[in-house]
Amino acid sequence: MPVNDDVFAALASPARREVLRLLLDGPMPAGEIAERFDMRRPSLSEHLRVLREAGLVTERRHGRNRVYSLDAAPLEEVATWLTPYERFWRGKLANLRELLDTEEDL
Repeated sequence: MPVNDDVFAALASPARREVLRLLLDGPMPAGEIAERFDMRRPSLSEHLRVLREAGLVTERRHGRNRVYSLDAAPLEEVATWLTPYERFWRGKLANLRELLDTEEDL
């Protein structure tokens, strides 16, 4: 299954990756997330919108607050997509290790 390009676009931003990292500990209100960043609220709101549209976070209202939660399903799709590349590099590293071991024996 191909990964949605919106997920890669969302992950391209260090600020959005940090929001995802913060949400690993559980849901957080937007205001609490904003306290962790040195940016204006409209900028953070835009980052949260991108994450929501990519399916990486969910939003629910709790009174006047918007509470965000991590939805890791798209990240699992990314991990699945990356698996063949990981195998490729593991093979290359194994070949390098074998070459270095052979040269040590000389």
